[in-house]
Amino acid sequence: MDTLSRRKFLQMVGGAGAGAVATQLSLADIVHAGQTRPLPTGTPILVVVTLYGGNDGLNTVIPHTDTIYKQSRPGIYIPDNQVIPLDAELALNGSMTGFKSLWDAGDLAIVRGVGYPTPDLSHFTSMAIWQSASPDESQRTGWIGRWLDTQPHDPMHAIGLGSVLPPLLAGAKEVGSVLPLGGLVVPNVATSYELRKLGVVDPSDGPLQASAAQAMHDFLGLSKNLTPILKMPTPVADNLPTQAGGSFGSDSSLSQQLDVVAKLIAANAPTKVWAVSLGGFDTHADEVKGQSALLGAVSDSVTRFISQMHETNRQNDVIVLVYSEFGRRVAANGTQGTDHGTAGPVFVIGNGVDGGKFYGDQPSLSKLVNGNLAVTTDFRDVYAAMIEDVLKVPAAQVIPGWTSKLPLLLA
Repeated sequence: MDTLSRRKFLQMVGGAGAGAVATQLSLADIVHAGQTRPLPTGTPILVVVTLYGGNDGLNTVIPHTDTIYKQSRPGIYIPDNQVIPLDAELALNGSMTGFKSLWDAGDLAIVRGVGYPTPDLSHFTSMAIWQSASPDESQRTGWIGRWLDTQPHDPMHAIGLGSVLPPLLAGAKEVGSVLPLGGLVVPNVATSYELRKLGVVDPSDGPLQASAAQAMHDFLGLSKNLTPILKMPTPVADNLPTQAGGSFGSDSSLSQQLDVVAKLIAANAPTKVWAVSLGGFDTHADEVKGQSALLGAVSDSVTRFISQMHETNRQNDVIVLVYSEFGRRVAANGTQGTDHGTAGPVFVIGNGVDGGKFYGDQPSLSKLVNGNLAVTTDFRDVYAAMIEDVLKVPAAQVIPGWTSKLPLLLA
């Protein structure tokens, strides 16, 4: 997502943009909290991965034996020698070798045909709907934000990686926090000394001066406590698979974000929800090579992260949810790409997932709706499973009136 698009998106969901500024420095005690009030082992942790741009689900989870698939996409279908079969009908994009290993281990569930009623093909509207979990009416709060509203105040309950607060973390009363990638660094020793003097509250200070001094004190505490943790090596698993051409996984912005999350989870941060993202999925032209590279980055980064969790005591606690705002049209366009569509797959990953299986019906390629795949699974059924089985509150408290869910997690 470019800067202009992100600003427009934030404007659509109301006050989330203001929340991003207000909460950017609210993680001052994150590492100290991991030491003094660590998240108890066994507490579920949700990691939400947003793929901005509208990922092409048909070239991700591929109906490779369906002749309509290839006929509809001359020049951009994935050939049989570049797919990874999952069953007799469906296969993963060939770049997603990590996800195949998770599937084989029973740690990956694939939800098919996910979307919402009366789909909107605008990036901004559709993403606002996904992040607010409100297809029927405009909602100024995000679904994780509304979960935060049910919890005691704690700025470390939910953290987004990056400088902008994801709208899904904005509640009516509570707002998640943001962590800029790389942390905060005080410029030099001399400046640090002067800043520390500004952070001392004087008994004669008025309320505004005292608040400013406390904010400076918190800023310096954040730099002191967080920066050493971010410089620590990421937990290294000895069971990372390898593939021809080198070691498994390559660096990407998503892998960097997940490495930071892995370090902070290993440091016992009292955080129950993490939000990370990757852009670039708006593949209107020259799709095949670009999308496959992005899918490889997602697959490699998430699989590496899950392996890192196996080197901590959190391997049974972490659940990863991967989604995009919509899929793409079935037919190729005239520029070797695809245009905005509707339904697409959602991935749910972790030791606690009842994986190695599909959920929801595969949309039929012979029964399209205005050239698009029919939605067969409402995304709120996925969210309800995360809300009730991971975050441990009734789904109806977060998504008003919603009572159904998918059985995605092991009992």
